[in-house]
Amino acid sequence: MIDDETRYRAVDSRDSRFDGVFFTAVRTTGIYCRPSCPAVTPKRVNCTFYPTAAAAQGAGFRACRRCRPDSVPGSPEWNHRADLVGRAMRLIGDGVVDRDGVAGLAERLGYSARQLQRQLTAELGAGPLALARAQRAQTARLLLQTTALPVTEIAFAAGFASVRQFNDTVREVYDRTPSGLRAEHATGHPAAATPGTISLRLAYRGALDSDHLLDFLALRAVPGVEEVVPGPRAGSRTYRRTLALPYGHAVAEVDGLAAADPPTRGWLDCRLALADLRDLTTAVHRLRVLFDLDADPDAVDAQLGSDGALGPSVQARPGVRSPGHVDPHELAVRAVLGQQITVAAARTLAGRLAERYGAELPEPNGGLRLLFPTAAALADAADEDLAMPAARRRALRGLCTALADPAGIRLDGGVDREETAAALLALPGLGPWTVGYLRMRALADPDVFLPGDVGVRHGLQRLGHPGDAASAEAIAASWAPWRSYAVHRLWLASAPPAAAAAVAGAVGAVGAAGAGRKNGGSGRSKAVRRTGGGDSAGADASGPGRASDPVNDPDGVKV
Repeated sequence: MIDDETRYRAVDSRDSRFDGVFFTAVRTTGIYCRPSCPAVTPKRVNCTFYPTAAAAQGAGFRACRRCRPDSVPGSPEWNHRADLVGRAMRLIGDGVVDRDGVAGLAERLGYSARQLQRQLTAELGAGPLALARAQRAQTARLLLQTTALPVTEIAFAAGFASVRQFNDTVREVYDRTPSGLRAEHATGHPAAATPGTISLRLAYRGALDSDHLLDFLALRAVPGVEEVVPGPRAGSRTYRRTLALPYGHAVAEVDGLAAADPPTRGWLDCRLALADLRDLTTAVHRLRVLFDLDADPDAVDAQLGSDGALGPSVQARPGVRSPGHVDPHELAVRAVLGQQITVAAARTLAGRLAERYGAELPEPNGGLRLLFPTAAALADAADEDLAMPAARRRALRGLCTALADPAGIRLDGGVDREETAAALLALPGLGPWTVGYLRMRALADPDVFLPGDVGVRHGLQRLGHPGDAASAEAIAASWAPWRSYAVHRLWLASAPPAAAAAVAGAVGAVGAAGAGRKNGGSGRSKAVRRTGGGDSAGADASGPGRASDPVNDPDGVKV
């Protein structure tokens, strides 16, 4: 916990590492800013610090027009905190309050609405409605400044219940009318290259190793659902995938950093084509989780970099992230599909299931044509479509049945990680490796270690350490609470130099396979509005993702 004097020193030095961690309100001007705001530093006596933008807005301050504090990365606290406040913030970020109200949020967290209000207000200075309202205001600003949609449509797309509520909120937060806010930035944003596409920037703090993220996603890309293709700028690549969202489907594109970009550039370019604009907040949140953009890489790298084994890796590649998900159900399915087979085989099997049981997009978009199948659809999949041993087939069906049941297992940011891990372990065919992998990626736990993983063992051995599970556990103890990031660094260490070339070659192959595969199977339907999301990152692998290496999940059925 940092004190106010430390906060003021961060403001005085314009330290961007604290952007999103707290907000500075200036009593003499009535505005609130991010710590790195380039304006003249206010006197200490005039500053008040708030943990959230919603708290500053609730105290009567409006957003600074110069530093736009609503566009900062989220606080890294919500990544790793497992308490009520952390769980609530993750669900609010996913748009649960807009869809289900405060009562729905409280029910999912297992608390009364009054208890939830009291806890959030005590710690964050704002209740769930105020936090959701601040998020709606940011979505409204984004739509006003990046689309030509009528103001009335934007009001409801941003989650407001009425145009009047929308107008009042925009005036209060930005000290502008909606039309004035749009006119102010009319020439500041290039039009989207594709009509109907929203272009935006996904902010991050510190350094970002986007090559690691794109390599990881490219090798696991399911044809028709996701792909990594050459990007719009020299030396860049673009990750593309379909998303199944609460109100409809979407196609997302995120550009990695170009060859000339520093790792600390501060944002990734993103484009979203949404069937329903009400899904904008949810889509952005899920992409941020997938790319781990709210992490604090300085804190992670400082701890791992002080380790004798991992230190050289941190120096050579700062900003390695721990990829999350856009759909935990998809991730869980792919974790089971990948047991005891290679990454390439798991990707092929996932692609066949997507062809047979995934809903089609109304129109193909490049190599993207399909949404990943729902857990309910796969729970009833025919035996001939599940080309795997009978024991693993039973494990997959049991998992999908539990996920499809409203009273079954939930995988989202609001669950208790310990309770959910115990429930997953109770299912047949799911052991510590599979559950740990899901906890690391589907539940965004930053402190998961996989001592039995083949890539982790190889990585430790390449770094001069014993690779057995007991030794690995002992070595990893000093890496807490960032062991998920250490796992990714060990996977990188386990890859031979030729692996990078193999990944680059896989990028073109994946895109070609997705574009060239013919529509097949009779079990698909056109995309319809439904809940869910789709994660590309696949849970089909341990290790850095070498196509020649077995996944070797100790929980899997021996083939």
